[in-house]
Amino acid sequence: MSPPLYIALRFLSHRKRALLLSLSGVVFGVGIFICTQAQTQGFARYFIDSTIGSNGALVIRSRFRPRYKALMVAAKSSNTNAAHRLYFEGITDANQIMRVSRRFSNVVSCSPVLRGQLSARAGFENATVDLFGIDPVLHSQTTDLLHELIAGSFDDFRNNTSSVIVGSRLAEELGVDIGDTVQLLSPGGEYWRFTVAAIARAGVGSIDSTRIYSHARVAQTLLQKPFGASMIIYKLRDPDRAPALANHFENLFQHVSTSWQEREESTLQLFLMLRVSAAITVSLIILLAGFGIFNVLTMSVLAKVKEIAILRSMGYRRIDISAIFLWQGALVAAAGSVLGCLLGALMTWGVGHIPIRIRGLLYANHFLVTWDWRHYFWATVLAIVAVFIASYVPARRAAELAPVVTLRGSSV
Repeated sequence: MSPPLYIALRFLSHRKRALLLSLSGVVFGVGIFICTQAQTQGFARYFIDSTIGSNGALVIRSRFRPRYKALMVAAKSSNTNAAHRLYFEGITDANQIMRVSRRFSNVVSCSPVLRGQLSARAGFENATVDLFGIDPVLHSQTTDLLHELIAGSFDDFRNNTSSVIVGSRLAEELGVDIGDTVQLLSPGGEYWRFTVAAIARAGVGSIDSTRIYSHARVAQTLLQKPFGASMIIYKLRDPDRAPALANHFENLFQHVSTSWQEREESTLQLFLMLRVSAAITVSLIILLAGFGIFNVLTMSVLAKVKEIAILRSMGYRRIDISAIFLWQGALVAAAGSVLGCLLGALMTWGVGHIPIRIRGLLYANHFLVTWDWRHYFWATVLAIVAVFIASYVPARRAAELAPVVTLRGSSV
């Protein structure tokens, strides 16, 4: 053990009560920082996983054709690419696009979907629904539909073209269960009868309250569409690379391609703002703990003036005196970070088991948390920076004390 470190330990032992108060501020600041970040990111991660699992990491939809720029004047406020394109509804060559896109290493699988809005009726209840006409095999390989089923059988849906899968909240709204009948109103004004084969819960309110799955060919006849797919959804090995692949697909296939980051941009920004707000609020606790450490070390300097003068007269340099008080701050930061990380882990585990009923944007029966090493890293960095800043001024003041004047009893 180096002499400055040994002396720092001795100095700290003389102000135990003040030291414990400052240390507890660091511990609780680090712990609460970790817990709040785990909680806010937990809800965000659940939303991301659910929406990717239901809507894909990447979507190709309407085809477009470049317009002849010489005959067109775009509005100043309009998007340049959108203004120079002529859009057409639907995808007419879905099989060819899927065959080519499967050659990309990041593509796991893809599924064509025919989408349309209809009116649904069951008993005396009515609702506007979002119909997804799917290929059962391809869609089960591309999405998490099999894992989202909470009642019924996927095989019953796959083997019966007159059956549907209904979102859980929509099923509650319509008052239907497995084996019941749902009627969908076609654009021609005719009601088509379907049997509820399964009920699915994606965990996202906007999906569970509106979506119905049917067979693609049945949906095409029901919606009276000349094309078999209105979009193609993709499952990717690395969803974080979806924007780059979407841009490449758009140029390659001349179809609008949207990544999940672009599709859910507003919701992701909301979660980000919540995380930043929570981080700033909790950081104030660590900042207040830093003020406490500043006061403890400042009082230590004033109380150890003669001892510092003696050390200087014994040959200790200014840098050695500064090191003594910086070591005190480092010890508080190290102990506070370790204990704070343990407290944060314990609080995260405890919060994750608190029951709560959420039936809005998300579906959850308890607080959602995520375990991420970066939460512990940034909490530790924040604590070290705050304590270092709080320790620097007292350490510098101690180093500037004049030993001869101090030993003669002059004021400092």
